[in-house]
Amino acid sequence: MKKIVIANWKMNPQSLRDAEDIFKNVKKQSLKLKKVKTVICPPYVYIERLRKLSEKNNTIFLGAQDCFHKEFGAWTGKISPKMLRNIGADFVILGHSELKNLGETQNDINIKVKLALKNKLSPVICIGEEVRDNEGKYFSVIEEQLLSILKGVGSQFSEKLIIVYEPVWSVGKGAKKIISSEELVQISIFIKKLLVDKYGIEKSKKISILYGGSVNHVNAEDLIQKGCVDGFLIGRDSLVYKNFNSILSIVENKN
Repeated sequence: MKKIVIANWKMNPQSLRDAEDIFKNVKKQSLKLKKVKTVICPPYVYIERLRKLSEKNNTIFLGAQDCFHKEFGAWTGKISPKMLRNIGADFVILGHSELKNLGETQNDINIKVKLALKNKLSPVICIGEEVRDNEGKYFSVIEEQLLSILKGVGSQFSEKLIIVYEPVWSVGKGAKKIISSEELVQISIFIKKLLVDKYGIEKSKKISILYGGSVNHVNAEDLIQKGCVDGFLIGRDSLVYKNFNSILSIVENKN
């Protein structure tokens, strides 16, 4: 199974020209990769145009940063999974910590996951605790999140599922601490056990587990070599194509 590196551009860049420039430079690197699947998740407005830039070689996949939990209707400003699929998205990030901070619930995310799968999108599901306590209560937080979000999602979808461990305390410029590879491997094994318990050994092997939380071109090698993950969800460094390409190369050359 290929490793996966996903770029979350968030509300960047501010022009289509800049989006195309980043995309074209990442595409050059993606052409060299044999072991890594590259996914770019730009703002909605750029997806269709970037899809046209990727069609000839099909080495980069497109994704969205969210979708709405309804398929259609009078929902001003919202984007449905079907719309995303129709403009060329193959993936959709769901449950990102920034959206949870705005009030998104696990039930909302669960509905979105099911609608994404219905519309043949691969859901990139973010889970993670806000606080790393000394008593280990964060394990139960992660378990509750994962099982709630995957409630009613059958094992037949295992190949489409991607789980991202995104500890809030290690995300963004305000991160209180950067996770160590030792801490990451512990959580990776725990998530794998939860997936085995839910879907069985063979089906759970098909589910990719990524890490997202202040990953950059400096710490990526240690995290991919020792963290027991299948790739990354990248924020800030995904907008600097040289840094992002460096991460792609690091993951490609993982021993």
